[in-house]
Amino acid sequence: MSGFFRAKQFGITTCARAAGLRGLRLAIQAVGCVAASLVVCAVARAQESGRQADAMFNKGAEIVVMVHDASREPISSTVIVVIYKDGMTPAGQAGTSRGVATFVVTSLGEFTVVVEAAGYRKAVKEVSVPAPQRTIVDVFLQKEGTTATTVGVPGRPVLAPKAKEAFEKGLQALSADKMGKAEKYVNEAVRLAPGHPDVLYVQGVLCLKQGRWEKAQSVLEFATQLDPSHARAFAALGMALSDQGKYGAAIAPLENALKIDPAIGWDAEWALAKAYYQTGQYEDSLKMSQTALDAAKDKAPQIALLVAQCLTAVGKYGEAEATLRAFVKLHADRAEATTANRWLQKLEASGKIASPPQEAMKQ
Repeated sequence: MSGFFRAKQFGITTCARAAGLRGLRLAIQAVGCVAASLVVCAVARAQESGRQADAMFNKGAEIVVMVHDASREPISSTVIVVIYKDGMTPAGQAGTSRGVATFVVTSLGEFTVVVEAAGYRKAVKEVSVPAPQRTIVDVFLQKEGTTATTVGVPGRPVLAPKAKEAFEKGLQALSADKMGKAEKYVNEAVRLAPGHPDVLYVQGVLCLKQGRWEKAQSVLEFATQLDPSHARAFAALGMALSDQGKYGAAIAPLENALKIDPAIGWDAEWALAKAYYQTGQYEDSLKMSQTALDAAKDKAPQIALLVAQCLTAVGKYGEAEATLRAFVKLHADRAEATTANRWLQKLEASGKIASPPQEAMKQ
């Protein structure tokens, strides 16, 4: 009995084990199916999310607003950021997280960013979003009630003697195109007075001359926010934007520079004329380029080529021809004379102007 019992018990145990193994295999297979199903669902969700993101991106763009204090550090407290399309239509509102607020807009064009925070002055900034891409906007806030001793321009702090010396030497080196010395003195001025608008302006000009246009834009935007009356900083900012091909965005700071100081110089007028031309505002470009050419006199005769472009764009082919021929006659030794002759040939080939008589060409 005992042997039979042990054998039967063994058989039962063996059967139980076999059943358990079969159950375990079935369970593993079931888990495998569930896992595979979960993976398929996850992939499907990821693909759907990707399709939704692609669709959203194709329709609009992302605007990332980064809010800083006067020391250029991100503001840790929550800041309310509102954006408007074309200056009036609300396009989004958000609070910042570690100084950053992100918006997804479903249309492109011009936007106004308004930033408000307790204890700080309200900041307003214009931004152009010409393509479905990410656009980063830096906004610098000033504390309310901040005052400083000023000389000349109200609200502009006085430079300490060492900072002033470095600033002036940096300007002199920039004027003389001594870039090594300029960088040395400008960096010293920035170290001694990092939040001074004049120092930021000269740092921006240095970056422009070095071809570091994005850095120049960031620095000059900071300067104009610290001192909204700094005409030269606005002009340099417009040039930094133009150098990056952001002609639409360059117009506002250049116009602002000329509004603050109409006598700021022909280079700002020329830059604005080019921005107008590149955005299809040919009449405005013609007027501004003629003003710049008259103001520059012999310093930049090549502005005449932009005048000729504008005249052609508005259909004044005879005046364009006269402008180009005068340039070739007066400045035949300049490289731009080849360009002027090529444009004349194109105007003749298109029938816009008549070919000059052979006698005139020999003269």
